[in-house]
Amino acid sequence: MAVKILMSWDIAPGHEQEYFEFVVREFLPGVQQLGFTLDGAWATVYGDHPQILIDAVLQDHLEAENLMHSDKWQSLFGQLQDFILNYSIKIVPARDSFQF
Repeated sequence: MAVKILMSWDIAPGHEQEYFEFVVREFLPGVQQLGFTLDGAWATVYGDHPQILIDAVLQDHLEAENLMHSDKWQSLFGQLQDFILNYSIKIVPARDSFQF
């Protein structure tokens, strides 16, 4: 059964430019190279919700777990931590609609 990886976070104040450069040049391409199919990305502009939400689709839960324990994922995630706060991740059964 296909799953979605739902990742959310806030950008650390004062790191916006570095964050966007890293995400566009390294994080998103790296995630795709690992085999994640990016499904969507949203930015919250108003309200009390995480500032960024990204979701990616994988074939099944086991594949998701394996990829998230890989050295490449750990490296990308470690670098991302330099620019974000309030990180959250969950694996849920994939639906065709928006998931939070």
